[in-house]
Amino acid sequence: MQLSRVVEYVFFFGLLILAGYMVWLIMAPFLTALALSIIIVTICQPLYEKIKARVPKQNKSIAALVSTLVVLTVIILPLVLMSSLVVGEIVNFYQDLDTDTGSIQAQIAGIEASLQTIAPNFELNLAEQIKSSAEWITGNLGAIFAGTVSTIFIFFISLIGSFYFFRDGAELLQLVIKASPLPDDEDRIILHRLATAVRAVATGTVLVAIIQGSLVALGFTLVGIDRAALWGSVASVGALIPGVGTTIVNVPAIIYLFATGQMVSGFILLIWAVLIVGMVDNFIGPYLMSRGNNLHPFIILISVLGGIALMGPIGFVIGPVIVTLFIVLLEIYNQYIVNENSVSADEIEIA
Repeated sequence: MQLSRVVEYVFFFGLLILAGYMVWLIMAPFLTALALSIIIVTICQPLYEKIKARVPKQNKSIAALVSTLVVLTVIILPLVLMSSLVVGEIVNFYQDLDTDTGSIQAQIAGIEASLQTIAPNFELNLAEQIKSSAEWITGNLGAIFAGTVSTIFIFFISLIGSFYFFRDGAELLQLVIKASPLPDDEDRIILHRLATAVRAVATGTVLVAIIQGSLVALGFTLVGIDRAALWGSVASVGALIPGVGTTIVNVPAIIYLFATGQMVSGFILLIWAVLIVGMVDNFIGPYLMSRGNNLHPFIILISVLGGIALMGPIGFVIGPVIVTLFIVLLEIYNQYIVNENSVSADEIEIA
């Protein structure tokens, strides 16, 4: 190769790397919003296709606008509302922990007094234990929801991105397929598997957990338990733990209501937990989870907690999806690359 050609290549790739690095710096603040947009469009693509089939002349812009408004109404606004409610609940929770006469300590003292009527020597000192753990909660859980204002901004950017991904997503996918060094058929198989995995995790695991947590919060509100949104968010995380589920919140609440003499409320919450929340766990959950979700529950739990710690409340959805993407890519690597190399090696040995 001529020296002038080498210089040209060095200059070109050096310029390409520099430009790519600058693009990364520009796009980095919006990567979370773009990832959320892609996830939303991937999940709601069937909805967009149905809407496009019904709008005049199958206009892509109108269909994308209607789909984005549906996403805003059904997904974004409820998520923002729930996040703001949870933040408010956490702030009040901290204030009660820091107050000697807070409602939490009073309720715990009432529970312990009720238990001591049955077991006089029973001493748990829950109030002191909770108060001593306040510093840990403030340092960890508080940081998770510290970026709620920026989260709203990310949701706004993701809505704009969703509109354009709905409208121009097919063309963008064709560009990705053409740019990929793999054969086009394999690229389409890979993208189809990724879309299926994303929909399965988002609707079969995360959505079920959110629904269960919301129902728990509604049940707590009906029987008058304070900080229903906070306990509902805890129940959502508990719903991701096999064998635990929403009982991590429901059972202590039911015991508390019975122990404090609130029998009617206790029976109402018990029936609510068994019939309403249990219906989601026993009927809707298995139906949604059977649609292609093969991610281990423990991995989902870790990815949810890690996603929340890394990205704030929206990490509840993005965390499992990113882990799913990684696992699917590993499966694709094993299926299309490792196996192909093994076949090539066998052919060489035979030759």
